[in-house]
Amino acid sequence: MILLTVCFVGLILLRFPIALVLALSSLITAVALEIPLAVIGQTMVQGMNSYALLAIPFFILAGQIMSEGGLALRLINLAQLFVGAIRGGLAMVNCVACMLFGNISGSAAADVSSIGSVMIPMMKKKKYDADYSVAVTSSAAIQGVVMPPSHNMILYALAAGGVSISSLFLAGIVPCLMLLAALMTTSYVIARKRGYEKSEPIQWKQVPRIVLDGILSLFTGVIILGGILTGWFTATESGALACLYAFILTFFVYRDIPLSRVKLIFTKSFRTIAMVLFLISASNAFAWILTYLQIPSLLTDMFLQISDNPYMILLIINVLLLILGAPMDMAPLILIMTPILYPVVTELGMDPVHFGIILILNLGIGLITPPVGTVLFVGCAIGKVSIEKGTKALLPFYFAMIAVLLLLTFVPSITLWLPNLFGSS
Repeated sequence: MILLTVCFVGLILLRFPIALVLALSSLITAVALEIPLAVIGQTMVQGMNSYALLAIPFFILAGQIMSEGGLALRLINLAQLFVGAIRGGLAMVNCVACMLFGNISGSAAADVSSIGSVMIPMMKKKKYDADYSVAVTSSAAIQGVVMPPSHNMILYALAAGGVSISSLFLAGIVPCLMLLAALMTTSYVIARKRGYEKSEPIQWKQVPRIVLDGILSLFTGVIILGGILTGWFTATESGALACLYAFILTFFVYRDIPLSRVKLIFTKSFRTIAMVLFLISASNAFAWILTYLQIPSLLTDMFLQISDNPYMILLIINVLLLILGAPMDMAPLILIMTPILYPVVTELGMDPVHFGIILILNLGIGLITPPVGTVLFVGCAIGKVSIEKGTKALLPFYFAMIAVLLLLTFVPSITLWLPNLFGSS
């Protein structure tokens, strides 16, 4: 256990990529314990040998196609129809557009890159402070990790050993809407305090086209969610159909980019997919070593010795995840922490679907928390704002998001209402 910890921390401090950290830590520990290396190799291969895992490449490809195809601007226009007339309306348009885009991409990084590249310059042009524009966009992008179809939910389902993906997708809808309400309220309060103006009204003759484009764009998410929830398609089949629909919509309906861009889209998608799959295989080996050393059982006993109050343990877990989410990225943490914490929460009687949403939201907040904060870094780069200024501007949004997190943690019925209603939990 000590060797595994030393290798893990040492390689991270040496700035090795996290997938290599997991793989090398597992290999070094296996050699020290005289475990045949073939066992580690087989475990890594088994980590990728899952039909459900095929959904992730399809979701990534569909999101990449729509991101390159001008989807962001169409969703921004749609959002402006509903909230643009409110004071500080561009901030609220930003929040709504990020939620709508998250329903298609399932990725916070894609959200802040696509929506942010349009909204941050637009807000700055309309005299919104740059740090505020970055804070709104970065925090709103986190909706993408809990709004289905988030590929992070699929990672959790696999790491937890077969939790229902459709239940996780359903469970993420209400928390995402709560997050949207909290972020819009925070944006409105700050906008009134700073005296930001309303957005320019959209001309009525433009409304039909905006609505049509918005509906066509959002239909990608309808294909994925509708297919899964009705039982017509598996998550993998829905992802494949979403890719086909996104391809037709982007290149034959919108036609904002030439067909020659397909090669670039596939190249970007394949790079992302390769990184994710290697990370999953390395994490599977790491989780096997953790189980071999009985670390999850030891941590379960440790947590239960700290307190027998479930609420106190859940609060400790939340704090732990928020701390870990700051220096590490989300996907590896899901794959590392799920095998460790899952036995603890199940011992407390917590529903696996409920815990999955809590875990993902916790680590989502980590994406906008220094020193790493991938989403915050991208937002600050787009807005040409320092990390320090961006972080300071994010403080009110942190409080809003943590308030939602605590409410979801201690009131499970909020998360489980839709899965129970559809009989998926």
